[in-house]
Amino acid sequence: MHIPDGFLNAGTSIATGVVAAAAVGYGLHKAREELDERSVPLLALCAAFVFAAQMLNFPVAGGTSGHFMGGVLAAVLLGPWLGELVIALVLLIQCLGFADGGLTALGANVFNMAVIGTIVSYYIFHGAKSLLPKSKPFFLASTGAVAWLSVMLASGACAVELALSGTSPLGVALPAMLGVHAIIGIGEAVITVPVVSVVLAVRPDLVRTYDFHPATPSLEEAEVNG
Repeated sequence: MHIPDGFLNAGTSIATGVVAAAAVGYGLHKAREELDERSVPLLALCAAFVFAAQMLNFPVAGGTSGHFMGGVLAAVLLGPWLGELVIALVLLIQCLGFADGGLTALGANVFNMAVIGTIVSYYIFHGAKSLLPKSKPFFLASTGAVAWLSVMLASGACAVELALSGTSPLGVALPAMLGVHAIIGIGEAVITVPVVSVVLAVRPDLVRTYDFHPATPSLEEAEVNG
């Protein structure tokens, strides 16, 4: 899903870059409020895990390959704004250090995976969580479903950007992207749910979005009460 240089026109690159920069800027502002001694180590571990996982590609049908995105994992563990910063940082390092995604397309890649794949997906997850029974199984089910959906949303946005740039017609790009990423999204969910489940089993207080355990308040509750 990393768009290389030369695939987007100037208008699309600038528009997505402006939105991505604004989101990252606001995320940095929120980080001053949300980062504490418990969340800093988790943020670093999450960034390292997502970076390593994104570098590993797995085969998909038709000779294509996919990779883990990690937006929902980061958002569930850290909240939407810290999660967005994790994904944006990973994309920046991959672009500058490994030529994975073009520099001129960095704004679009951050927009697709950090804004849509993380922030937008988080609020869909938050809505689903509020509607479902408050229990760990439903929490994990929401996590898995939205992890899959996040890949579909980000890949759909990528297809639209390619179409707007004249690289590929939407009628070709969108079905192709969604078809392949429907399979990749399953892998996203398969990785995301066990990782969140393990953290919940060991340290549920570190999962910022988990507030169903009466004996162990979440970070959101601790911040409000503190």
